[in-house]
Amino acid sequence: MPKIVIAIDGFSSCGKSTTAKQVAARMGYAYIDTGAMYRSVSLYFLQNHIALTNPKAVQDALPHIHITFNFNPKTGRNETCLNGLNVEEEIRKMYISNIVSEVSAIPEVRYAMVAQQQKLGRKRGVVMDGRDIGTKVFPDAELKIFMTADPVIRAQRRQIELLQKGEMIGLDVILENLKKRDFIDSNRSEGPLRKAEDAIELDTSYLTLDEQIDWVIQQADEKISKLHRKGHFKPIDA
Repeated sequence: MPKIVIAIDGFSSCGKSTTAKQVAARMGYAYIDTGAMYRSVSLYFLQNHIALTNPKAVQDALPHIHITFNFNPKTGRNETCLNGLNVEEEIRKMYISNIVSEVSAIPEVRYAMVAQQQKLGRKRGVVMDGRDIGTKVFPDAELKIFMTADPVIRAQRRQIELLQKGEMIGLDVILENLKKRDFIDSNRSEGPLRKAEDAIELDTSYLTLDEQIDWVIQQADEKISKLHRKGHFKPIDA
């Protein structure tokens, strides 16, 4: 059967990454975590004291940032590596969450990451989640999903994730962080968060993870069957 590009966009803590990973695993597709890419850039900037307000410093730093995803058989998941070093746990911490939206709003950063993302998805058979996958990275993706959820429920989910990693953060602090990120993501000049005209909306507020995964796979199966009957694909604009 033909393979497609599945683009999953939406707000933070709606379950995009977890759903995308499981959909990719069940369909035998590659999973590309674009959020991890921007988090890795954020970590690099912090570690190397790159000022976000210094365009030259940012531009000079980008060629030195190499992000890869390696499968770990012990954990059964892909892990993010920054310049060869596993940073999967570090980039998920709150101090990275506090600046990642600002970093990802920098045009030069987005140009560099989008180029990498498009290269990774050219052969299809990928599930990619982020903020502008269906609108910017792969505007001709065969299936586009836009995920949303109630802000308080999103904050509660994020709090549970952090607690599992040993970080105790108040719900009000997390909710404020999500609101700030939503505003920055939706109002940046380059690749803002918005629902593509041909995207299907999925509200995950009261859905279990399995229900989310099953729903996306059902949409994918229907899209693949339709394309198979037609016997052709639209070219990916990359």
